[in-house]
Amino acid sequence: MEEEMNVTYLILDGHVELNKYRYFYFTIVFIVYILIICSNCTIVYLIWKHQNLHEPMYIFIAALLLNSVLLSTIIYPKLLIDFLSEKQIISHQACIIQYFMFYTLGCSEFLLLAAMAYDRYASICKPLQYPTIMRKKTIIIILALAWLLPACHLVGFAVISANQKLCSFTLKVIFCNNTIYKLFCVVSRAISIFGAFILLNVVFIPVFFVIFTYIRILIICYRSSGEVRKKAAQTCLPHLFVLVNYFCLITYDVITVRLESDFPKTARLIMTLQLVLYNPLFNPLIYGLKMKEISKHLKRLF
Repeated sequence: MEEEMNVTYLILDGHVELNKYRYFYFTIVFIVYILIICSNCTIVYLIWKHQNLHEPMYIFIAALLLNSVLLSTIIYPKLLIDFLSEKQIISHQACIIQYFMFYTLGCSEFLLLAAMAYDRYASICKPLQYPTIMRKKTIIIILALAWLLPACHLVGFAVISANQKLCSFTLKVIFCNNTIYKLFCVVSRAISIFGAFILLNVVFIPVFFVIFTYIRILIICYRSSGEVRKKAAQTCLPHLFVLVNYFCLITYDVITVRLESDFPKTARLIMTLQLVLYNPLFNPLIYGLKMKEISKHLKRLF
């Protein structure tokens, strides 16, 4: 009983007209979550099942889609529970865990996109050396780093945040993101410096690496035949589209916390939902329809 009394609960106050539309919200989000699980897992299954898809490019795509499933599972089940609950609350400890997992998987997405860009660079610009560069051991190391590096960065950040004194207990969002800083009585200098360090290491450096890599690919393709240019467009444009979209959403997520002025509640809800909606929902369509080999197996499956 004493342990229950000592639990600190936070209010998730980002919902709009919840009492009026709770069952409508629940139905829509439930359908979206099922679509995310089914579509992403279908592509992952096809890549796992078919031997001709056991290439680095498709393995990285499978990892990206699996990452989307995990990211959605961190957010959607709790969101569905909140829609049907009288009070939209979360314990402080659970909020820190959700925050940690959300940004760990979010940063992993940037690193996986960087890995995919490097794979395309090696395939298009160094075709003869490609089998040596992208060996099985190299792929395993890259995938391990893509998930472990953000986790190692953010675990210390989460511990520091968990020990901060709270002066407010209301979050103006629907799940725990970096607006949790607005609950702190004082945002320590260590959190600001550590946050900037994490952004540089697992967001900005991967993004700049992808841009640099695609510039190199474009230069090589410009000097090559039309077939090479076509291959580059088919494999690189989907990656670039996903990167730009996700980078814009993460930039919004980071900037809004630093701004003192409040966004309209509805606008904040829409932008927050896009963070966990666009990529998990549209990545299977982008990679399933644009990648010729995956598209071929999808048509056979259905």
